[in-house]
Amino acid sequence: MSIEFFGDKLKSVRKSRQLTQLELSKKLDVSKGTISAYEQSLSYPSIETLTKLCFILDTSADYLLGISDELPFKMGGLTDEQVQSILQFVSVVERANSIVERECEENQ
Repeated sequence: MSIEFFGDKLKSVRKSRQLTQLELSKKLDVSKGTISAYEQSLSYPSIETLTKLCFILDTSADYLLGISDELPFKMGGLTDEQVQSILQFVSVVERANSIVERECEENQ
């Protein structure tokens, strides 16, 4: 199992909650640099920190870890069709990232 999209998903959920990296870092009691490293997939949180992230962002570890593509938080006021469009967009971006990553690995 791979958690290659963790950083992208964390950043997306954080922004959907209208939190800056600094605001999230204060709520999580870590440095802003730590949040930045998570979002760039340079490092990953401990299980304890992941649990806190999920609580603060009202999302699931399954979503952040790529086990599920279902966004467990409420997207205030959006219709089911709008939510489906967002999920489809996220899926397309994830597939594109995967293709680009594979191509980069092949060219190395």
